[in-house]
Amino acid sequence: MSIDSGIDQGGYSYLGLGEYAGSELMRMFMGTTDIVPGQSPSYEACKTIYTYHALGSRMVDKPLEMAMSQERVMSVPNAPEEMLLEAFRKEWARLGGVGANTLVYRVGQVARIYGVGSLACNVIDGDTKAPTNEPLPTENLHKRDLAFYIFDPLNTAGSLVLNQDPGSVDFMHPRQIRVGSDSWNNTKALVLMHEQPIWIQWTDSAFGFVGRSVYQRAYYPLKSFLASMIADNLIQDKLGLLVYKGKSPGSIVDRVALGFANLKRRAIQGARTSNVVQIGVDEDLASVNLEHVHTAGEYSRNNILKNIATASGMPAALLNEETLTEGFGEGSEDAKQIARYIDRVRIELDPAFRFLDAIVMRRAWNEDFYAQVQKDFPAQYGSLTYEAAFQEWRNAFVAEWPNLLSEPDSEKAKGSEARIKAAGEIVDRILPACDPDNKARVLDWLASVANSEREFFPEPLELDMEALAAYELPLAAPNEEAE
Repeated sequence: MSIDSGIDQGGYSYLGLGEYAGSELMRMFMGTTDIVPGQSPSYEACKTIYTYHALGSRMVDKPLEMAMSQERVMSVPNAPEEMLLEAFRKEWARLGGVGANTLVYRVGQVARIYGVGSLACNVIDGDTKAPTNEPLPTENLHKRDLAFYIFDPLNTAGSLVLNQDPGSVDFMHPRQIRVGSDSWNNTKALVLMHEQPIWIQWTDSAFGFVGRSVYQRAYYPLKSFLASMIADNLIQDKLGLLVYKGKSPGSIVDRVALGFANLKRRAIQGARTSNVVQIGVDEDLASVNLEHVHTAGEYSRNNILKNIATASGMPAALLNEETLTEGFGEGSEDAKQIARYIDRVRIELDPAFRFLDAIVMRRAWNEDFYAQVQKDFPAQYGSLTYEAAFQEWRNAFVAEWPNLLSEPDSEKAKGSEARIKAAGEIVDRILPACDPDNKARVLDWLASVANSEREFFPEPLELDMEALAAYELPLAAPNEEAE
């Protein structure tokens, strides 16, 4: 076979993986050391996969993006909720200069890439930082500058090996991180793991008996995916290849015949739409027949993606960007599977949220803020100390994730209508048997039910409970009683 690129060439074309050896990713996957099923990726391998592999970032970032795509629904019952939550959200958005969501996202990334990551916070004064082994101060925390750090396993190597003695108090539990010569107090640092540690099971990528990288079980199929990309590239290269079918010259070819054949190939190579090319009666032009490549290639690629998804515990639809036949609101089986997986990711991120919640509360609900609360609510907080009020708010604080599977508006309307109707029937049954005080309570309950259905009743229903309890129906006139 002869391939013309402007000059006459002869011989056979072949592909060797050695020509890709300049890439760090290809050296790792296609180099001299063969990767086999069950092999554990090293720290450097995990970093390379995340940085360069086509699926590396997706396996780490996509679940985090979906998990944090909604804001948590927060409440502080029996407190000036609007004031508290407004101050909390403002501080949450500016914490560390990037916002607390970004800090959680970044430590979640590190944990998924290597199996473990650490988030640390310290008080700073210009270029001077407080000793890392001292507790985080709570007094006037809002007036101090804070610095946040994201540590990967190489930074904390040696301190997160975890105790393997089943009889110890810190068995398989991180107690304290150390970075270089600095030991960090538990109030200043948090350790986040992807998956839970297994007893005496070393994790190469995390330098300890800790969690596992999201790439751990998918290491081998990730190599297969690279091979499928190389195959795609080869097919693309061959799509524009023309095969010239003609009679081969005899055993003795003079220079004139060879030059004429070269000239004909160049004419065919340079031909474009609206040109005319002359070939012999017994000659023909055809493209390379790749008709059967599609079936085998698609089958192989889909299986590789499914293997990676299965190995990493991810729904395949997240990995290959499949469009759901029905949206999340319709509650299809694919959507339910994805929602269950994202709920698990949110549980893994919860320690990071709780760690930052405590810091944000101290900075947002500070002494100056409490002075304003006492002015606005003197009856409730006038004689209550700041620490007592803060502990009360912190204990009452609730933050929950909304359901990823949102109901369609039509289903929400049906549910609201059913709840309101059921509440009305309950009131009709028990109201005639109630004394004035209990009647007022029943009507107050009905008003709270109506106020919870904001889509039906945008304006809240407010009742004067004391007036309701004291109200008596006027006696009917005698003729009205007779009727």
